[in-house]
Amino acid sequence: MRPVALDAMGGDNAPGATVAGALQHDGSVLLIGRRAELDDLASDLSIVEADDVVAMDDKASSALRRPDASINVAIRQLAEGTASAVVTCGHSGAAMVAAIKGLGRLEGVDRPALVTVVPRADGGETVLLDLGANVDCRPEQLAQFAVMGEAYARVVLGLDDPRVGLLSNGAERGKGNTQVKAALPLLEQLALNFVGPIEPFEAFHGAADVVVCDGFVGNVMLKTVEATVDVTVSLMQKEIGRMPHWRLGARFMKSALRRFRSRTSASAYGGALLLGVDGVVVVAHGRSDRGAVDSALSVARRCVEQDVVGAVSKALAKATLPS
Repeated sequence: MRPVALDAMGGDNAPGATVAGALQHDGSVLLIGRRAELDDLASDLSIVEADDVVAMDDKASSALRRPDASINVAIRQLAEGTASAVVTCGHSGAAMVAAIKGLGRLEGVDRPALVTVVPRADGGETVLLDLGANVDCRPEQLAQFAVMGEAYARVVLGLDDPRVGLLSNGAERGKGNTQVKAALPLLEQLALNFVGPIEPFEAFHGAADVVVCDGFVGNVMLKTVEATVDVTVSLMQKEIGRMPHWRLGARFMKSALRRFRSRTSASAYGGALLLGVDGVVVVAHGRSDRGAVDSALSVARRCVEQDVVGAVSKALAKATLPS
């Protein structure tokens, strides 16, 4: 497989964390960024010079005017066939703008969506999209997300008939905002195993395999889950530290606690695939550490190996999508 192009300058901890994550992949990563900052960190990895960076507080549209920004140079490596995929921990909006311009959208897609897999209380996993690529969505775009998410669940989770739910504040048809109520009949018309509106509690307890929402709701939901995990771990540590005999018991639970942390931490999932562009582009959290970058690179490679983009393209071609 061709190397994965890594935007080594993107993210709060770049380039230290990005390079450290890349070094876990035995030379199968192409670093994109300022050579002067990367040479001393990664002498064994190939580097493509990119002397500009889209900062987190820049407008996403600035990527259109900065061809030498690292995210644009990384996307070009993919478009030209030098790389098999792109990973960035930088500005997610800029990544989407660069990917749409450099790779194009799949037929039938108005707006790409960020998608990832989250753990459930029943031991399974659920596909969640959109996670922030589109803060405001039209109902028709939510229908597109449903088709793409269902295809993703088939390939990545190996499910034959994934259940698709529309995130709402209740399972009753009368609940939900204007957007949810307008999207509901559109999803019902699709040839999917649609289970209807679904609230977050049910979503995380196995009521659906794919959960569809707009990017604002999805991003807040995911960050709330991450914060809840951190709070839970912190409270457990404080409570265990209160009594000597509890600390003794915690030693016997160390392996279980470690597995819990590995399953629920943001680093374990690495990044979200930008679903709907004609190529594999993975966007990781801005504060990604070495482990998260490592995981994001692994996600990108698996998406290439499983031909996720091809599967989604075929699903879109078969679907009768609302215009």
